[in-house]
Amino acid sequence: MNSWTKTIDRIAERLESGFSYLILFFLVVLPVLDVFVRNVLRTSLPGAVLIVQHLTLWIGIAGAALAARYDRLLSFTLGTQFLRKGTPLETGTRFLSSVLGSAVSLALAKASMDLVRSEMQYPTQIMSGIPTWVAEIIMPVGFLVIAVRLFLHGTTSWRERVLGLFIIGVLGGIAFWPALAGSGIVYLGFVLLLIAIISGTPVFVALGGAALLLFWRAQVPTASIPSEMYRIVTSPILPTIPLFTLTGYFLSEGGASRRLVAVFRSWFGWMPGGVAIATVLVCAFFTAFTGGSGVTILAFGALLMPLLIRVGYEKKFSLGLVTASGSLGLLFPPSLPIILYAVIAHVPVTDMFLGGIIPGILLLILLALWGLLNAAKSEEVENPPFHFRNAVSALWDAKWEVLLPFLILFGIFGGFASLVETAAVAALYAFLIEAFVYRDLGFRKDIPRVLKECAILVGGVLIILGVAMGFTSYLVDARIPMKTLAWVQTHIDSKIVFLLLLNIFLIITGAIMEIFSALVVVVPLITPLGMAFGIDPVHLGIIFLANLELGFLTPPIGMNLFLSSYRFDKPLTQVYRSTVMPLLILLIGVLGITYIPWLTEFLPGLINL
Repeated sequence: MNSWTKTIDRIAERLESGFSYLILFFLVVLPVLDVFVRNVLRTSLPGAVLIVQHLTLWIGIAGAALAARYDRLLSFTLGTQFLRKGTPLETGTRFLSSVLGSAVSLALAKASMDLVRSEMQYPTQIMSGIPTWVAEIIMPVGFLVIAVRLFLHGTTSWRERVLGLFIIGVLGGIAFWPALAGSGIVYLGFVLLLIAIISGTPVFVALGGAALLLFWRAQVPTASIPSEMYRIVTSPILPTIPLFTLTGYFLSEGGASRRLVAVFRSWFGWMPGGVAIATVLVCAFFTAFTGGSGVTILAFGALLMPLLIRVGYEKKFSLGLVTASGSLGLLFPPSLPIILYAVIAHVPVTDMFLGGIIPGILLLILLALWGLLNAAKSEEVENPPFHFRNAVSALWDAKWEVLLPFLILFGIFGGFASLVETAAVAALYAFLIEAFVYRDLGFRKDIPRVLKECAILVGGVLIILGVAMGFTSYLVDARIPMKTLAWVQTHIDSKIVFLLLLNIFLIITGAIMEIFSALVVVVPLITPLGMAFGIDPVHLGIIFLANLELGFLTPPIGMNLFLSSYRFDKPLTQVYRSTVMPLLILLIGVLGITYIPWLTEFLPGLINL
């Protein structure tokens, strides 16, 4: 890359990042202003809600483009990372993944442009003076940028690029030949997609490619895919995803982890297993805000695992506890998977938040008891005496961060703000306390980095959600959920057996699928089954999330196992051995959640009386 190219790329990166920062700024400010204007001035900001919904689409696409720039789009597998660089196998798989990813992205860009043209011909409006196509234009532009980046990341020589362009041209030519849709070429396409998935192609490419093939075979316009993406990503609840994610990043990149570890250690460290309990609580706290167990392991592993070893815990136990604790917060508000499940299954978000609290506490207690038992078995574990003054001092130091969950719960259930407005207030609050009160985040160095990391994660999630809705809409049109329901009702009579088989299926799903894609693809399939067996929708949702949480730890390909191996530089076999016991312990908890509906249904029933 010559100096001119580097300069242009640097300018493009700054513009792109600045664009994402601006979107996040308005995502936070508009709902907060709306709360102020409504509660103080007794009026409202016209169109603020609709603008925020469409800004969610924009940050999703802009963030996905940033993720593609840094080669950080979410994948089903780790692909070629375990292959030796430069070998024919590594080069071939990287090339195939890149070319197919670029081809699918180009096809999605064309489908999005078809949708924009349709909106121009038959215009509708978001609000007075703003046509819908103005918001939708980000989709073809974004997919085109992603296509170029995927192609350039995977092709390093001019020969590879010429061959790649030729293959993309051939695939494009086939797409414009409808007569081939009924032939076996569709099955060949699925085989190529499977190889690309194994090679590490992004999740959205796999789901988007599958949707494109199925719509092409059925001779249905592929514009249905971006149409579904627009519909789901601009839904009223979805802005909470970038807002709560931003809250989590402000906390994790500031000094909140250090202060909260000090709080939990000072209050619980005196008892046997106290440091283990502190580890479980801190991980659950941050996973609830970031929505991803991998973020917790990567961000806090370096702090928590040395602490556990230093006070006397075995390395095997410490590795297993941190790995297992990374996903515990997924059942607590404001967990992003809970919000997504509520949106997809059409269940009230507040009921889902309430339904996950007792099951989440149960899993916390079980893992904390394991820490207690290990402390009791080891004479080396250090138990410093409890000092009330030190404990109160640590709590006072972290008071602003400790107050945040109560602020969120008050906003959700107090009636003063909507869920999206509460999320915006939480993001602004986290920013203010980390940047101004504690001064752990600098404006020039840290804030842009936090905003960029948030945009990348949000983009990686929302682009999956969007294209997966296109795939799901095909399944619904093909009556796959109804056919599945008929088969299950024919072969399974017992609710107990159904729940057991559902648990097995969901654990496997959690082990092989990224959680956000699993939500979009699997939830429409299991919700009619749950209704047929008389399972409460909130209970079914918590069963779903608890099992996927367990799937993160399931060998051989649970995502947390790979992340833990990467973070702590340990062989996968060693990580497998360290997580066997917590996996079994959490399995007991998941079975309890499954077969004791009271755990899930008590709090929603109590509040809704």
